[in-house]
Amino acid sequence: MLWYLLKLVILLPLIGGLAWASLKFAKRMEGRFGTQQGDRAVKIIETQMLSPTLRLAVLEFHGREILVSASKTGLVRLAEAPARARPAAIESED
Repeated sequence: MLWYLLKLVILLPLIGGLAWASLKFAKRMEGRFGTQQGDRAVKIIETQMLSPTLRLAVLEFHGREILVSASKTGLVRLAEAPARARPAAIESED
């Protein structure tokens, strides 16, 4: 019984830490794989998760910023505005 509790005390935080680290890594790497590093017509400026099934995103397309809602049922355009000027440091990261 003591051996079981010792393994539980050691392995449970280790597994929890690995799960947390993998989620952080996946969030950091989101959108970096499978995309070409050329001039793209559509750029994702910002995303914000509102609930597990609903996300807001700001897309830049032909000099316009478009606010969309993304859910399991699809995308819905919510608003549109002229694109704001982005600092050169941010543009070089893309």
